[in-house]
Amino acid sequence: MFTGIIEETGWVESICQSGEYCSLIIKAPKILEDASLGDSIAVNGICLTVSQKTTQSFQADVMGETMRRTNLSDLSAGSRVNLERAMKMNGRFGGHIVSGHIDGTGKIVSARKEGNAFWYQIETGPEILRYIIEKGSVAIDGISLTVAKLEEKSFSVSIIPHTRQETILEDKKPGDRVNLENDLIGKYVERLLSFQEPKEEKKESKLSMEFLQENGFL
Repeated sequence: MFTGIIEETGWVESICQSGEYCSLIIKAPKILEDASLGDSIAVNGICLTVSQKTTQSFQADVMGETMRRTNLSDLSAGSRVNLERAMKMNGRFGGHIVSGHIDGTGKIVSARKEGNAFWYQIETGPEILRYIIEKGSVAIDGISLTVAKLEEKSFSVSIIPHTRQETILEDKKPGDRVNLENDLIGKYVERLLSFQEPKEEKKESKLSMEFLQENGFL
């Protein structure tokens, strides 16, 4: 589990794609200080497993389902990425519950400055927007953010300069794709409210005239 508070921006050293899956090598010295093989690291909000590591970089293998659901196919050598280690049990919960399981992607349609804030408007599909509420939480490329405005086909976030400078949002421009993860609570509530127990199959009665005769009732 993650919290959406980015610890470091690393960059892609290499990406080797074979069909629908790929292998990434990411340079990120800070988060590797206490990382081990098998640890989970969120890369642009995607929970990936460290399969190999050095003191300066780590490798992660990415399956086809992850490639289809995310913007990883947009990356190339030199691309910057947001990074966060899995949360420690004694750590501060600075953002919101982020699983690292991306629901889909959105497209930045506008980016503008307003005073000390930066506004990003993101267009996405109804399967994502149905779980987004104004002043609720959403993870954008792994960053825990608050929804400032909700429209029919898009939503907007307003961020402070520190968040923009410490993440890859600083690099983003209109037309770029971003990974989106909806708040887990809304998805679970919907599932619980809509779930229906399977109807039990009607059992055939074993009661018959022959059964009654054999057992002395007739």
